[in-house]
Amino acid sequence: MEVRSADGTTIAFDRVGSGPPVVFVSGAVQYRAIDPVGAELAGRLADRFTVITYDRRGRGESGDDGPYAVEREVEDLAALLASTGPARVFGESSGAVLALEAAARGLPITALVGYEPPFVVSGQALPDDFAARFDALIADDRRADAFRLFMIEAAGLPPEAADGIADDPMWPLLRPVTHTIAYDREIMGDTQRGDVAALSRFAGITVPTLVLDGGDSPADQREVTQALMEVLPNARGRTVPGQNHRFTADLAPVLAEFLG
Repeated sequence: MEVRSADGTTIAFDRVGSGPPVVFVSGAVQYRAIDPVGAELAGRLADRFTVITYDRRGRGESGDDGPYAVEREVEDLAALLASTGPARVFGESSGAVLALEAAARGLPITALVGYEPPFVVSGQALPDDFAARFDALIADDRRADAFRLFMIEAAGLPPEAADGIADDPMWPLLRPVTHTIAYDREIMGDTQRGDVAALSRFAGITVPTLVLDGGDSPADQREVTQALMEVLPNARGRTVPGQNHRFTADLAPVLAEFLG
């Protein structure tokens, strides 16, 4: 299935289940064809909700028309919500930040769950020259090097974990969407510079919000949860035991309890 965004871009999506609508917003480089956890999570919620999973622009079966702007991705989500009516939204990682941005801009979101938005409120900030170096590698079609840079400097993986990405069996599916990491960088804005004041842009969000982090994730992710709870007027936080940044479908009961 598909909807057409305000600029004419086609946004492809799947719908499963019945009940109140819930829209999933994926994080960096994720899309339906490489996200079995998202599909399993949707299936576990399908007995209570109508779950929408979609390919964000530039990924999978969705289009990528025109110059990028965060406003275009908000419009993509708005087009999906126009097809469902007011909906609950679950965003993971940078997708949680996109969901927060959409809520701040007044989209008809009735409840919001954000799983580990990758803000930096203390500790090591993203280097100032990351964007320039990443964009230069993409311009030179050195996508494996660009992805490795992202994994080390943005995702925080050790260099040895990022080596050999071009030999990974998943690389043929990751290579076409590597450039969209720059889109998520635009969504993050200045929230990865170690300044908690950058989160104030979300202070006007009044919808019920649950901010989640994993019990196996680094302690600074819980600092992010706490910082968001202090900014959002109608939010609470929760640490989910046994989960890390790449959660499993065992998250389903937590989502069902809040979104129900």
